[in-house]
Parts: sequence; C-alpha cells; structure tokens
Amino acid sequence: MAKDVESSEHSQFSAKDYHDPPPASLIDPDELSKWSFYRALIAEFIATLLFLYITVLTVIGYKRQTDSSHNGTDCGGVGLLGIAWAFGGMIFILVYCTAGISGGHINPAVTFGLFLARKVSLIRAVMYIIAQCLGAICGVGLVKGFQKSYYVRYGGGANELADGYSKGVGLAAEIIGTFVLVYTVFSATDPKRNARDSHVPVLAPLPIGFAVFMVHLATIPITGTGINPARSLGAAVIFNKDKAWHDHWIFWVGPFIGAAIAAFYHQYILRAAAIKALGSFRSNPHV
Repeated sequence: MAKDVESSEHSQFSAKDYHDPPPASLIDPDELSKWSFYRALIAEFIATLLFLYITVLTVIGYKRQTDSSHNGTDCGGVGLLGIAWAFGGMIFILVYCTAGISGGHINPAVTFGLFLARKVSLIRAVMYIIAQCLGAICGVGLVKGFQKSYYVRYGGGANELADGYSKGVGLAAEIIGTFVLVYTVFSATDPKRNARDSHVPVLAPLPIGFAVFMVHLATIPITGTGINPARSLGAAVIFNKDKAWHDHWIFWVGPFIGAAIAAFYHQYILRAAAIKALGSFRSNPHV
C-alpha cells in the first residue's frame, strides 16, 4: 500500500520534478565583479532602512498616543497588536519587493541561517549583514531627524529586556522567536515545494511576514522583540543610551543561535541532507 502511494505521488509530480540547487561556494570572489551583487546589496540596504523607519515610527507613535502626560489614553494608538502588524506587514511587503533581487533577507539572522545551509556564499553573507546594519542605522536616524523630541522621550524604539525578566528568559525568547522566523523562511522557499506547487513562490512573503507578526505578539512584552540584529543595532546606535546597550548581546546571540538551529533542523532533519550525503558516500565505488 505504501509503495502504491509513493508510485502515485511520483507519477503525479513527475512533470514538476526538481533538483536541489548546488550549494553556494564558501568564498566566491567572482561575485564582486557582478553588478547583480551590488544591486542586491542596495536592495538589502534600502529595504532594511524602510523597515526600521516605518516600524520605529509606529512604536513611537503608539507611545505618544498612550502618554497620559500628553492627553493620551490607554486605549489610544494602534496598540501592541498594531505594532506587531507593522513589523509583520513591512516584512511581507519588503520581502515581496526584494525577493527577486537579493532574496529579501532584511535580517542578519536570516542571512546567517541561509549561509549555514550553503544558500549564500561567505562574501555575500558578510556584505548583506553590513548593508542591513547600515540600512537599519539610517532608517532609525531618519526617524530621529524628523521627530527628535518624541524619539528621545519615548525610547527610540530600542530593544530592552523588560523589568521582571531574567537574561535567560530574554535570550530564550530571542532564540525561539528567531527559530520560528528562519524555519518559516526555509519552508516557504524550499525548492521542492516550489517545484510541486507553482503558487508557492508568489505566496512565500505572506507566511514569512505572518511569522514575524506572531513572534512579536508573543515577545514584545519580554524584549520588545528583536529577532533581527540589524533592527536592534540600528535603534541602539541612534538612541545610544546605557539601557539600550546593557543587554544588547542578547539580540545578537539569541537570533544567531535560533537561526543556526532552524538551518540544522530544516536541512538535516526535514530534508535529511546528512542521510543523503551518507548514502552518496556509500554508493561511490571509488571510496
């Protein structure tokens, strides 16, 4: 019975068979001579700039509208739900816009996870992370430039560990939150799924944005939700207060660990890359 099911599945999808793309080179200096590489860097820079500009403005606007000293009310503004929608919605929009140019990473943790899975080279990963961090700093800088008084008064959108939570809890929240995001990225962009369901590449930004939305709902009360080291760095650099830097390491270590776990889980458990490699090794008569 199981064989019949497998054979029927094979015949059903034979017209849409696929091959995993070859792993990216660890170091590919040829990329540095291609305009498409620099175009991708520009796309990552601009996308991260826009992401931070819109989302930090949303956070500051919410705090302004709920500030009782300025005639605000607890029911004013977009609320935490609106903030989560701002982050998730912007990721949905920006991934949709940049996926065909740079892959739509907009997050050093995503780039790191894809690098570990050999989806991008080391050179591309490092340059993407630099572009993302610079874009984040510039995006938050624009917010401060336009609304300096509100920006300083309401914390600049910087990630901070909330009172009452230990560093371990904050770190765990960032690890698990980033795992959810990066796991969704791998699943939504899986070449096997793309080959079998032609609509998947078009819809891929939707689950990624929704994952960001859901993680924000869960972790805003704990860390303000980082899951993106560039987002945390940009706000910390421009706000530049002790509180923003005190636990800043959490917003790098946590996302990178979460991304690494997601990459391992998807590539070596779900896609069974280790088993495939072992089978190829055993079937090689020259070994």
